[in-house]
Amino acid sequence: MSVESELKKQDKSEEKIKNFGDLLDELSTTEEKKKLLWKEIYENALDDREQARMLFTDLFLQSQGNSTNHLNFGPLMAKYLERMNKSNDQVLRLAELIAKEEDKPLNVDDIFSKMSE
Repeated sequence: MSVESELKKQDKSEEKIKNFGDLLDELSTTEEKKKLLWKEIYENALDDREQARMLFTDLFLQSQGNSTNHLNFGPLMAKYLERMNKSNDQVLRLAELIAKEEDKPLNVDDIFSKMSE
């Protein structure tokens, strides 16, 4: 992976966090402490997912065409996939909490699109 592609991913991640902060700012009746906590949870989930993705990709590339490495790294790669899944679950849970706070029915696609803009 090139430094340039990693910088682009970092910029994209920072943009997602900014958009998430903007989404939280729209919640006028929500306590600031709660918003800060949610933003930190979101940042941590993105960071965990990205780190797990990088580690998974590294092992995946080492395992391609090498059955011994695949056997050795398979369980570890599965753990990285589990970590990415848990991060996704955290983001979904945040979306549910925000929808509840907005006192609207949950529309995950709408919340995700706001977070990704």
